[in-house]
Formats: sequence, structure tokens, C-alpha cells
Amino acid sequence: MEAQKDFYQVVEQIFGRDPRYKPDCYEFVMQALEHTQKKLKIEGHVSGRQLLDGIRDFALKEYGPMAKTVLKHWGVSNTADFGNIVFNMIEQQLLSKTDQDRLADFENVFDFEEAFKHIVKDLSL
Repeated sequence: MEAQKDFYQVVEQIFGRDPRYKPDCYEFVMQALEHTQKKLKIEGHVSGRQLLDGIRDFALKEYGPMAKTVLKHWGVSNTADFGNIVFNMIEQQLLSKTDQDRLADFENVFDFEEAFKHIVKDLSL
């Protein structure tokens, strides 16, 4: 419980410095990271691309056709936004990175419109 309280306190501090992304999105990223690690059967570090794929998968699992709308509400409209969120969390030691990890790893990985449109089409089958 104390670690969770600390997490939310740190997220509020991040939000105070960088209000582009709502605090709920930081918790979502942590949940999506756990989802990604379980799906890939990895304990520990995942690449930016792996995390983004996991974020997309988790968003669709949690929010279905509303995923893009929820992300937009949180201030997220492209993959680079998730990079900013991840690196905000790294800066505050909520996440860690390797020497090879770069913010650029998150830039233009997939187009939100196409990524979520395709899945929404698949869900209607």
C-alpha cells in the first residue's frame, strides 16, 4: 500500500512539472508494462517497441473501440507521447532503462488512426 501511495505522489509531482498527460495515463503505462511482460514471458526490461505493442494491445483489451478516445483524453495522440511518459517515469525512478534505450525508440512506431481503426474493424467480425 505504501509503495502505491508513493507511486501516486511521484506521478502527481511529474504532472506538476509536465501537465501534458493526465496522471491516469502513468498508471495505465505501468499496467500495460506488466501486461506486456506477462504476454512475452519476460521478467524485467522490454524494448520501446515491445512496450508500445503491449500498450496498444492492453488499451484495446481494456477500452475496446474507445481506446483511442481514452488515450486522447489523457493527452496521448501518438507513440512519441508514450515515450515522453516513459522517460518522465525513468527520470523519477519509477522505471529504469538500459544504455541502449532512447526517447527516439518511441517516435512514429505506428499511426494511432490506423492501429486502432484496424482493430476496431477486427472487433466487429
